[in-house]
Amino acid sequence: MTHLADALAELGDALAGLSASGCEALRGAGDADVLSALAAAARIRRLAEAVVVEATAVIVERDETAPHADRVTTRYGCRNLGELVQRATRVSGRTAADVVTAAKAVRRSTAPSTGETLPPQFPAMRDALVAGDAGLDGIAAVTSVFRGSLVGREALLAADVELASAARGSEAGPVSADELRAMAQVWAAFLDPDGAEPAETRAMRKRGLTIGRQGADGLVPLRGALLPEVAAQLQLGFDSVLNPKANDPAPCFAEAAEPDGPVEAAADTRTAAQRRHDELAVLLGAASSSGQLPMLGGAAPTLVVHVREEDLASGSGYAHLPGDDVPISIAAARHLACAGAVQRVVTGESGRILSIGTLDRIFTHHQRRAITLRDGECLIPGCDVPPQWCEIHHVQEHSRGGPTHTDNGVLLC
Repeated sequence: MTHLADALAELGDALAGLSASGCEALRGAGDADVLSALAAAARIRRLAEAVVVEATAVIVERDETAPHADRVTTRYGCRNLGELVQRATRVSGRTAADVVTAAKAVRRSTAPSTGETLPPQFPAMRDALVAGDAGLDGIAAVTSVFRGSLVGREALLAADVELASAARGSEAGPVSADELRAMAQVWAAFLDPDGAEPAETRAMRKRGLTIGRQGADGLVPLRGALLPEVAAQLQLGFDSVLNPKANDPAPCFAEAAEPDGPVEAAADTRTAAQRRHDELAVLLGAASSSGQLPMLGGAAPTLVVHVREEDLASGSGYAHLPGDDVPISIAAARHLACAGAVQRVVTGESGRILSIGTLDRIFTHHQRRAITLRDGECLIPGCDVPPQWCEIHHVQEHSRGGPTHTDNGVLLC
């Protein structure tokens, strides 16, 4: 083991012993002492990251000039340098990629013809890294902004000096990695004003959205990349659905309950991803019913689910979506029946339509006024929630034939 590795190992053992006793001591320390310990530990982390980045830079240089079979990554059974870093440091794949990016940006390569040590791409940021002023996050934030940029060498060095100075700290104090990224973006926009156009062109070419086929898990994969303005508009839609001041709470998909079991209010245990999924369903439904979309077959685009009446009532069997041979669960049909309307079609043995009728699920505003006048507040015993905070529920479930009538509607919070 080298002298540096021995020294780092001894330092690690010392820190391990300090951590065991220090963490308990922090519980009784004052706020200033806790913050001081936090800042000191963060500096040690940045200094350790400097060694990690430099070690990775050495491996980058050695692998560049070695045959594939003699490369460090190959000899240690790794597919690439990121995997090698991940195994050696136990970090995530994302962090390992940042280490490789930072290593390539601050490494000092050797000229093959003269053997001279060449300066790194970001010499000032490298000095800040070695001094413990800028950590891995800061180096990766700066280098990622200028990746693929057409900024000249002199201009890049000028930006490097200013960004490193900000990382070390000015009168306002040192900046965070996010602030370094923002400052680097300003420099990149100033030094390469035409750089945004190629990036926009690439974004236009790579934009897309793909809807896969339903898998064995009953889910349909959705993947793609949105333009920033499209993503921003979608986020605004999400915000409007989740707005706590909205008149109507955002509906959510819930697991199927027992057919005759009680319906109880439960805490929202959905993950952030599950909430976004349910919000997207709300937005799609609102767009379809807005009347602003092009007509399909002379009517607004309406999702139709085919299910037998007896299956919907019993909760067994399957339902079918248009244009998809893979059946869906009855629970999915119940979700749609709860949010829309049930249209009952009676067919004969030969397939001839004998009758067709539509039973709306949503109570009209006239019916709501009448039910509000009758009930006054939530009908749950002991609950005094006012009517404007209540919803009108079917006593006999609409999906089981319950009519949308004032005699079959009650106020429930």
